[in-house]
Amino acid sequence: MKGLLVDEFDSPIGTIVGVVLDNRLIHLDFGDCQERLLRLLTHRYKKFKQVPAKNPLNIRDCLGAYFNKDWKSFNKIKLLTDGTQFQQTVWAELQRIPCGTTISYAQLASAIGKPKAMRAVANANSRNPIAIIIPCHRVIAKSGALAGYAGGVHRKEWLLQHEKR
Repeated sequence: MKGLLVDEFDSPIGTIVGVVLDNRLIHLDFGDCQERLLRLLTHRYKKFKQVPAKNPLNIRDCLGAYFNKDWKSFNKIKLLTDGTQFQQTVWAELQRIPCGTTISYAQLASAIGKPKAMRAVANANSRNPIAIIIPCHRVIAKSGALAGYAGGVHRKEWLLQHEKR
């Protein structure tokens, strides 16, 4: 059974939960998304125990810096996402979207060389285990609408406004 280090901390957009395994961040989500967190962790690890930990990998500090507009604050955090090869490709491309900008699901699908795979891209986006750092919030509908976000569209809107300031 894997012991996962878990920390919860307050942010301008609510409680954030970070999960660390083997000195890598494996999950970052919002406190009111516990069902999603448990579902994704159970899918990945089957059996695990959550071990409370204070600021593993300095995640609190890095997120605090991000909320204070230090856009490079996540560069030192090592990530472990697992996922299929397709999901890994989508998540890697998400990390190439510059802070303060957005792209559509169609643009994201084209960027990974799969222009007809918009639905698959959207599905991979929804399974992103590391919110904010892997910035799925920067993907919007072709119309410019703020399409779904696992943490809630209100947070997506807040994050996009925060990054544009």
